[in-house]
Amino acid sequence: MNNQYPVSDLEKKIGYTFKDKSLLKSALSHSSYVNELTVNKYPDYQRLEFLGDAVLELSVSDFLYNNHSEMDEGAMTQLRAALVCEPTLAFCAQEISLSDFILLGKGEDAQGSRYHDSIVSDIFEAVIGAIYLDAGDDGFETAANFVNRFVITDMEKKRLFYDAKSNLQNRIQKRGDKLSYVLVAESGPEHNRSFTVAAMINDKKVSQGTGSSKKSAEQRAAYEALVKLEAAK
Repeated sequence: MNNQYPVSDLEKKIGYTFKDKSLLKSALSHSSYVNELTVNKYPDYQRLEFLGDAVLELSVSDFLYNNHSEMDEGAMTQLRAALVCEPTLAFCAQEISLSDFILLGKGEDAQGSRYHDSIVSDIFEAVIGAIYLDAGDDGFETAANFVNRFVITDMEKKRLFYDAKSNLQNRIQKRGDKLSYVLVAESGPEHNRSFTVAAMINDKKVSQGTGSSKKSAEQRAAYEALVKLEAAK
C-alpha cells in the first residue's frame, strides 16, 4: 500500500498545502520504512511526533482555557486527557484516512501496523508537528486550526469515546443490568487479524465494533452502545 495515495490527497483532506513537502513525507514515514531505504535516507516521524505532541497539548489547553471559563483546573485536565489520548487520536485520524498515507517497511505493513492505534496516533501528532514547522511564523495558529478542526470538533463525541468501556460499564451497573462482550467475527491472516465484537446488555446485542485487536473492537462497540443510550434519553 505504500505510496498508493499521493500526499496531495492528504493535503486536500486536511486543508493545508505544505511548502516543504519533505516535512510531510517525514511525518508519514515510520522508522521501519526509512530503515529499508538504501539511498536518499531522511528522518522518520519520531522527532516531529515529539514536537507535535507538545503543540497538540498546548492547542487543546489554550482552547479549553479560553472557551470554557466554567471549568476548573481538574475538569480541564480530565477533558484534555480524553482528547489527546492514543485511542481518541486514532479515532480522529479516521476522518482524514491517515492510515492510507503512512509509509511502512514491508514487514510492518504485512502485519497490519498502519491500522494500529499506537502508530496512527503517533503519525497524527507528527503531522501536527510538520504543520507547525512548515507554517513558519504562523506555525502555532495554523497547527491549532488543524487541532480545532480534527480533534476539538465534536468534543462531546470524543469525550464519550474516551475510555468508552469504563463509561458504559458504570452506566450499566447503575441500572442493575449485566454487560458483556462477545466475539462475533474474526478474519484476515494471522499477522493482520480483524475482530468484530458485540456489546451485550442482559445477553441482548445492542451494538458492535471492529478493530485490529479485541480490545479496540470492544472499545468501539462500547462507544456505539453509548451513542445509542445517549440518543434514547
